[in-house]
Amino acid sequence: MNDRGTPIRVVIADDQPLLRHSLALVVDADHDMTVVGEAGTGDEAVRLSAELRPDVVLMDIRMPGTDGIAATRRIVTAGIESVKVVVLTMFELDEYVRGALQAGASGFLLKDSHPDKLLDAIRRTHLGESLFAPKVLTRLIEAYIAQPPGAKPASLDALTERETEVLTLVGRGLSNDEIAARLTISIKTVKTHIGNLLSKLQARDRAHLVIAAYEGNLVGR
Repeated sequence: MNDRGTPIRVVIADDQPLLRHSLALVVDADHDMTVVGEAGTGDEAVRLSAELRPDVVLMDIRMPGTDGIAATRRIVTAGIESVKVVVLTMFELDEYVRGALQAGASGFLLKDSHPDKLLDAIRRTHLGESLFAPKVLTRLIEAYIAQPPGAKPASLDALTERETEVLTLVGRGLSNDEIAARLTISIKTVKTHIGNLLSKLQARDRAHLVIAAYEGNLVGR
């Protein structure tokens, strides 16, 4: 359920009608969610996001005309704060992952994921967390580790030691529950630290905290 006590509203964007229908069946079968729109192109996804203000958009990358990455960027830059995007694709190429994150996506899931993973991604994204397919997260980490060491961004200098610990675990893909267990602190405290990190790093959402953890060399050190 969303903050209004109603089902999480989802828009599905994919150029394959059969796949859109299959995804809609999975989402609508969950009592906490409902599909409010379907788009076959990136342009349609942008239009439906503006008109319907869904909670989450499941966005394919490869679509005719405006692709999913460009559509995600348009949704984010339009300032539709309530809409979060989960990129859903058959491809795990690094350039797609980085492109999706830089465009403002809140998660990245492969189309061969189990339906339960899809529903979990929708829930976690709506709650402000980020979900990355394990193979995707691993490749992101490997890509950043392979880069020459860089200086720690000045923006991370303002973080407390505990905030740095939390940011590192966020970068490794841990959920709030997992971070709380790892650091032996409460969920409420984790959420407080996440809020502070979002404010101090001027990050739109948790996905951008993941980027900050990579760029600050906190992951894979």
